[in-house]
Amino acid sequence: MGRVLLSSPRPMPPEGADMAIPRHETLSTTAWVVERPGPLDSFPLRRVERPITEPRAREILIEVAACGVCRTDLHLAEGDLVPHRPRCTPGHEIVGRVLQAGSAVTEFTPGDRVGAAWLAGTCGTCRYCRADHENLCPYSRYTGWDLDGGYAGHTTVDARFAYPLPEGPADEELAPLLCAGIIGYRALERTDLPPGGRLGIYGFGASAHLTAQLALSRGAVVHVLTRSEEAQRLALELGAASARGAYDSPPEPLDAAILFAPVGDLVPVALAALDRGGTLAVAGIHLTDIPGLNYDRHLFQERTLRSVTANTRADGRAYLAEAARNRPTVHVQRYAMSRADTALADLAADRVTGVAVLIAE
Repeated sequence: MGRVLLSSPRPMPPEGADMAIPRHETLSTTAWVVERPGPLDSFPLRRVERPITEPRAREILIEVAACGVCRTDLHLAEGDLVPHRPRCTPGHEIVGRVLQAGSAVTEFTPGDRVGAAWLAGTCGTCRYCRADHENLCPYSRYTGWDLDGGYAGHTTVDARFAYPLPEGPADEELAPLLCAGIIGYRALERTDLPPGGRLGIYGFGASAHLTAQLALSRGAVVHVLTRSEEAQRLALELGAASARGAYDSPPEPLDAAILFAPVGDLVPVALAALDRGGTLAVAGIHLTDIPGLNYDRHLFQERTLRSVTANTRADGRAYLAEAARNRPTVHVQRYAMSRADTALADLAADRVTGVAVLIAE
């Protein structure tokens, strides 16, 4: 049984923080909601007609063109992540166009191409926000968990947490960059991988296949460890030096590793594969319990185990700029927005190689 993260009551934001949610509801759209979290065969998702709120002063209303399907959405639907509000619409890799901008918005105007990601809001006043660690803000809010996300025709987001997007790439190519790409970027940064270093990647789904390309573009040697033979083939096609089973040993000691699979059993495996002084970063928001951790074998000789918690907007801007220069190959499985439940089922059953993306109809 996996442990549930962030299930305690949310703390109240400090006085003066701009975190208010209620607003006048004016627009109707078709959207998926998590009706009752549980196994996918219990049909936790339901497609409904629901109001979309008019943007507040600092918000923009977006017409959704595409939304990536993240494993976090699956955790929310199945109840591994306790919902922060009832009947929330999942989805936090959103690409669309601005339909309306609030009165205080200066970043965007109607018609702009825009992206919305996981981090949806912070208090801006706590010690973490003031120290440029907004990903650790205790009052942070998240798209598709605290606020309605992109499994819908329209959604509203705080313009300060949205990203301008270029006009060239297709919607379905950009959407995965907004979480899979950004969180992979932060995970790679957390490893302190040296120039030309040896990186192990455990699990090879949406985020991992983008992170591998990022590491390769920086000159790293990449070894992929994943159970899927199809994913192993994709890793080799993208330039990995090797691709083996998830519990196999890489062909050489690793300077760093990233665990993308939400499987605690792999933490000792990855730590054991590190060279002296190596670092393992755990990239997921959800992880099953870690068994059999041994200090001498897994942590001695200054090996480091690190978690990755969300991202900052600076991470997002840095990654999108780097992706614009290097143009990663995004392996997309397309689904109509009306088939979001099918996309999640395919993700749960490991039938997605690369990343699933919902396309507006």
